[in-house]
Amino acid sequence: METNIIPRKGGFNFDNYKRNLFLEQKGLTLPKVTKTGTTIVGALFKDGVVLGADTRATGGSIVQDKDIIKISYIAPNIYCCGAGTAADTLFTTALISSQLELHRLTTGRQSRFNSAETMLKQLLFRHQGHIGAALILGGYDINGPVLAHIYPHGSSEHHPYITMGSGSLAAVSVLETRWTKNLERQDAIDMVKDAVEAGIFNDLGSGSNVNLVVIEKNKTESLREYSKPTPHHPKNCDYKYKRGTTAILKESIKDLVVVTDGEAMDIS
Repeated sequence: METNIIPRKGGFNFDNYKRNLFLEQKGLTLPKVTKTGTTIVGALFKDGVVLGADTRATGGSIVQDKDIIKISYIAPNIYCCGAGTAADTLFTTALISSQLELHRLTTGRQSRFNSAETMLKQLLFRHQGHIGAALILGGYDINGPVLAHIYPHGSSEHHPYITMGSGSLAAVSVLETRWTKNLERQDAIDMVKDAVEAGIFNDLGSGSNVNLVVIEKNKTESLREYSKPTPHHPKNCDYKYKRGTTAILKESIKDLVVVTDGEAMDIS
């Protein structure tokens, strides 16, 4: 007997949204959304773009990962910083990156910044904000260095310097103070590093190290762990105790029983 099976489309799927909404109206308590912390920064300089991000991933008040990569590869000349839900940002950028790769293989030319920006905006707008991805997109194409930020609902803006995430209020103070037109390369790197560190020191959701990516004409450099503002300090106390320090209140020793083919075998 043949059945007509409709293949599932790629990308994100929200088939259960109406079901969950119905269950919530009936009184079922759904899991609460956990907000995450991040500091991501982007800035233009004379010959390119610098992107920076911290490496802490949080779930509520818990630090879940101290070395997560928040700067994702989109194309050889385009990279993207992500804030919000870590899974959403990673899978969104991976999806668009694969589509741009196919486009490069088909056309045989360099990816355009506008193509990546439009594809990301259309994907996020199509899902009406249910994908928690706030992005800073930076690249260098035939039009020179370009920088844009894209909100989870699909809107975008172009600016010479951008910061997003829970640590953005601290980071923007550094950018507002130090950014000038036609910055030199090293000055831009130092400024972005200091902006991310401002978020790390003033926002509990941001922390660990600073990763940078510098995009220039026909050249991209990834600076992994460029700065380590919060190193792991050695413990002040020794937590090893001598045997017998803790009293044993009760002791019980039993033989191991292995079950094979439905029969218990005593191996004592």
